[in-house]
Amino acid sequence: MTALTTGPFGALREQLTAAAGAFAGNSGAVAEILAGIVDDVDRALGEELEIFPVCHHSPASALAMVRRLRAKQPKVIYLELCEDLQPLLGELRNCSLPVAVQAFASELDGFPADWGPLSVVAPITEASAEYQAIAYALKTPGVELVLVDRSTDHVFQWSPRRPADAGDEAPVGGDVEAAAPAGEEAALHGDAVGVEIGDLRPRFAELEAYLLHHGKVRHWSEWWDQYVEQPLVDADHDTYRQVMVLIGSLFRRLRPAGAERQDRDEDRERYMWTRMRQHLAASGADPADCLYVCGAFHAASRVEQFGLRSDAPFEIGPRTGTRWHYGLIPSSHSAIEAQFGLAPGSVSIASATWTKAVARTKLSPFRLEGQRGGRTRTGGRRRATPAPVPAAGVADRLSGYLAQPPATQGLDEAELRGWCVDIVRLARRNGYLASTADAIAVFETSILLAGLRNRARPTPYDFADAAVTCIEKDVVPGRRDVRRLCEILFGGDRVGQVGYEALPPLARDVHDRLAPLGLDLEKRTIQRALVDLRANPELVPCSDLLWRLRHLLPRDAVRPIMGERRLGQRSIQESWDLALGRSQRALIELGYEGVTVEQVLEQRLRRAVRGPEATASVALKAVEDAIRLLDSPRLVDELGARAVELLAAERTVDDAPEVLRRIRRLLAHHRATGPLPAWCEAFVTTGYAHYCTLLPTAFLDEESGVRQVGAMLGFLFGMESLALSLGCDRSQLELAVAQSHPETPAKVALLWAARHQLGLLPLAELRERCAALLANPLVVPAFPQYLSGFVQALEPVPGLAPFVVEVMSSAFARLPDPVLLPWLPTLITTLREHGAELVPLLVREAGRTFPGSLAALDAWVPPWSASPPPSTPALPAAVSGPVAALLAANPQSVDAVAALLGCDGGWHEVDAATTAVPANLTALLAAHPETVDAVADLLAATPR
Repeated sequence: MTALTTGPFGALREQLTAAAGAFAGNSGAVAEILAGIVDDVDRALGEELEIFPVCHHSPASALAMVRRLRAKQPKVIYLELCEDLQPLLGELRNCSLPVAVQAFASELDGFPADWGPLSVVAPITEASAEYQAIAYALKTPGVELVLVDRSTDHVFQWSPRRPADAGDEAPVGGDVEAAAPAGEEAALHGDAVGVEIGDLRPRFAELEAYLLHHGKVRHWSEWWDQYVEQPLVDADHDTYRQVMVLIGSLFRRLRPAGAERQDRDEDRERYMWTRMRQHLAASGADPADCLYVCGAFHAASRVEQFGLRSDAPFEIGPRTGTRWHYGLIPSSHSAIEAQFGLAPGSVSIASATWTKAVARTKLSPFRLEGQRGGRTRTGGRRRATPAPVPAAGVADRLSGYLAQPPATQGLDEAELRGWCVDIVRLARRNGYLASTADAIAVFETSILLAGLRNRARPTPYDFADAAVTCIEKDVVPGRRDVRRLCEILFGGDRVGQVGYEALPPLARDVHDRLAPLGLDLEKRTIQRALVDLRANPELVPCSDLLWRLRHLLPRDAVRPIMGERRLGQRSIQESWDLALGRSQRALIELGYEGVTVEQVLEQRLRRAVRGPEATASVALKAVEDAIRLLDSPRLVDELGARAVELLAAERTVDDAPEVLRRIRRLLAHHRATGPLPAWCEAFVTTGYAHYCTLLPTAFLDEESGVRQVGAMLGFLFGMESLALSLGCDRSQLELAVAQSHPETPAKVALLWAARHQLGLLPLAELRERCAALLANPLVVPAFPQYLSGFVQALEPVPGLAPFVVEVMSSAFARLPDPVLLPWLPTLITTLREHGAELVPLLVREAGRTFPGSLAALDAWVPPWSASPPPSTPALPAAVSGPVAALLAANPQSVDAVAALLGCDGGWHEVDAATTAVPANLTALLAAHPETVDAVADLLAATPR
């Protein structure tokens, strides 16, 4: 590479090239890199359109931006931010910072369905250069703000999502900063892709590790604060620009070649320069009155589209058909740190540095009129606004800046002493046994650590390390450790708030409809709402809305303390804990789906039953929710009809227990409130035929559990009367049971119970089979599984509960302890896993069967082991008379009745002698003539 000696940076280029030749083994590569960095600075500063390089959430960048805006007073500001977010920037005046500008899409068109929902956020803090530029442009008449970065749609078009990738804007690196706090405030951005101006961080892991090691720091944020942020706070404009471009060029050149992200970065730069040239051509603005605000990394761009004089074309592709929704969501310092991999507390320290620098330099930062939650200063002297400075040639400030060490500030004992006193006070409030001695120890340790790290004065990071060392001894007594207390000391985790005027229509509608509760819903504290619906019937709409929000928002946003909403049941008194201020992001994103809560709820219910994962149980749940939360019979019928379709299309029985539970509840509700709707009848008939068809396969399939088969039988036997009345054929069930041939013990027991319910297996034979199982030593270890099947059979055959108690009691009575004890744990775990909700039924039946006192237990005889009373032989009926002759001549009716009653004795031949009435019967009727008299009176009163 031929070193250029012309231009303002020619001397610096020669010095760096000579140093590379003197100290580097491979001087060619090093000289090329160093000379290339100087060329990048020369190129960026020599551009006709002034480039202002920044770093995200940097107080030094924000201070330099304020100085440059007041000096230059540009007419057009080009800002590196997604171009479709521009209409939202005016709403910042209705919010308290930090907030994030968001683009959200739940219905995708042109992207894979499993990517959704898509979300892009751009957090904004007051101590950031981008906010100062936005505030200046919005509050200064005649100034135009133009966002020139790719649209949010192109963010996902250009950035294939990876499982472990949080987004193309997320920083890379493997240091401790990735473990940012994961609390409630840290999750305000969710899993959105973050977009920031000026992501300055090495893209080369070895370079970052080298800088951290030799800088004697643990975090990249600490290195940046010590070696870049503090030296540039008071730097002049030219020095600031040259140093920032130098750092951006260094990080740009020292990165792995051929990376996918490199191509996306260059495409972004081509996109931005193309947009700026288009705007200048359309508006006719003078480039001298324009300012291009971008990250220092992009300021050192080497793409062919760089500069206004470039004519290299770049085709911007069209957006997809995805419909994007835009809004503002609350943000916080910890959320920014967690999303962009910054050290915990670094944004709070930056905010404190900004406040201190503004007070020291007496600059007047730009601020939107009506900004909520900010500090207003009416008094005090401010530095006068300098007059516009005419453009001058570029002068070399890098040589002097790099040749001499930065001016060091001495130890500010008053500041450090205040920190030590405040941290001890905070520690005592949070349960630590801290004292004045600890404050002295923190003071001395902070100075010691700063000296060990070659620092003239302790930084907030040194102070935090010293506080942890001196105060946090063994355990943390409360929720906050000492490092968290240090973050609070330096400004805390400031959480932003979106104002009422900036909320979407749905969120404003929620606030208006909940106004009768008399609560300030914008507060971030948890508020208790007491609703007496009997005394205050005007609060019924509020109660309905709260239950709908309970269904749509996160669990901790709207939480009922007292009261419930079930099918056919409403509470007369309710108590709620409301935290809508904390869940403002979820409420805002809810507003992207519709105008009212009812519309969103209806859409979600329809989407749930039409989705690819929809099942019959999901559809029945949607029907329940529609009945409970929405007064829309039309929607209920639509969802119910969809449930019938899903049930008929299912090929597995995994959801049979849930289907049975929900359809029983829905049938009970509709029977109590009116006639059954058509979809309920269709669901019962379809389910009866469907489960009859799948029953033989489910009995044999190993993937179908005993619980699922028991639920199928429960549906078939429980809905049998209704299904038969609606036209179903009972022979379907009989054939399905006859075709079932299970192999596992639990399913065999279920089949026996089903056959018993159908009258094909008498109880005596069932008892004999169980006795044979207990008598077989090879079957005894598997007997708990048979019991599990019998317990599951209580769902379809609840009348089998006395028999199950009998079988379990017989097993405990007959089996010896060496056999009983090994499978007793198996029995307990099996019942707990497969029949936990049915065990209470067995307990109640056992309570009715066994005696209630210990004294009665000794004389108690189990009813199944008691000997039956002796049966008296049945006397043959008289065969004389016209009735007997008629029945004897036509025995078909008698045979049919006998078969129905289960009598198979047949006909007997008797003679006249055996038909005589016994003497004891005659004596009984003579002793008690009332029965005979009553029959005689009945016959006399009957018309002939």
